Amino acid sequence: MQIPLRQSYTVPSVSPSTPTATGPTLATALLEHVGGLRRGLRRSTSSPWPGGELTGAQIELLRLVHREPGLSVREAADRLRLSPNTVSTLVGQLGEAGLVSRERDPADRRVARLALTDGAQRWLTTWRDERATALREALERLGSDDRSALEVALGPLERLAGALRGPGAADA
Repeated sequence: MQIPLRQSYTVPSVSPSTPTATGPTLATALLEHVGGLRRGLRRSTSSPWPGGELTGAQIELLRLVHREPGLSVREAADRLRLSPNTVSTLVGQLGEAGLVSRERDPADRRVARLALTDGAQRWLTTWRDERATALREALERLGSDDRSALEVALGPLERLAGALRGPGAADA
């Protein structure tokens, strides 16, 4: 059961190039702002899954299987940096919910390949489209200078995400 947040958060304005010893650091400011974006998107769109909420880990696994259908549990665990047992548990939960199916690999019958069910595919597409629309509408309310700055920041943010995955990590 997820508990809705009733507390509002404010993030002080920070110039990323000049974090101070008394104010938030660049890392802290990024965490707060990214968290705020995620919370705002979550609040501005409907729940993607009929019959209840999914955990963040379940949604991450669904998104991964959407991007890379046919992954094994071990491959998914590697991409998500989780233990195979954890991913196996998530797959079981998502299978019971009718969102993920396991299909035996014809080349190695011991390996199960993961796929989204048709229902999960439709819901994930709808959810992604709702989030993209909400974000696009919010971006349109910003000035052109802010939109341009965000566009310039996409490259560094992508490289930052890669640095968090570590050297040689697959793009997940």
